[in-house]
Amino acid sequence: MKFDQLLQEVRQATLPILQSQGLELVDLEYQKEAQGWVLRFYIDREEGITVADCAEVSGELGAVLEVRNLITNPYVLEVSSPGLTRPLRKPEDFDKYRNRLVKVKTFEPVEGRRNFKGTLLGLEGGKVRLEVDGRIFEILLQSIAKANLEIEF
Repeated sequence: MKFDQLLQEVRQATLPILQSQGLELVDLEYQKEAQGWVLRFYIDREEGITVADCAEVSGELGAVLEVRNLITNPYVLEVSSPGLTRPLRKPEDFDKYRNRLVKVKTFEPVEGRRNFKGTLLGLEGGKVRLEVDGRIFEILLQSIAKANLEIEF
């Protein structure tokens, strides 16, 4: 099974559990680390996530994954909050976090630069709008390699 297909099947098998608890799947990673393979779920909800939420969800997800036997090699299951610098992945994230400080990195230069840090103005017509130092940039969503919320002091 291909890597992307595996992640898609894991997502499909576990999403109903998360949704039934009012949780959002922010990100899903499956990668080889020093201690071996790690399957990592980043979850969130409007009022935030507690350690108890992560522990409860971990048990439920682990049970489903064991029954479905999607991953045949040994792995560690981790469930955590996306943190204060939460990644922005889905198109709706770029509207949900409008007016927040974000950091965006593009695959290719946009107007001579690949790194942007500014206020998120939303998503319009497939373009993420950012205000950086008083200037508006429009970046095609598919041109974004990485986008995260930034901590505001």
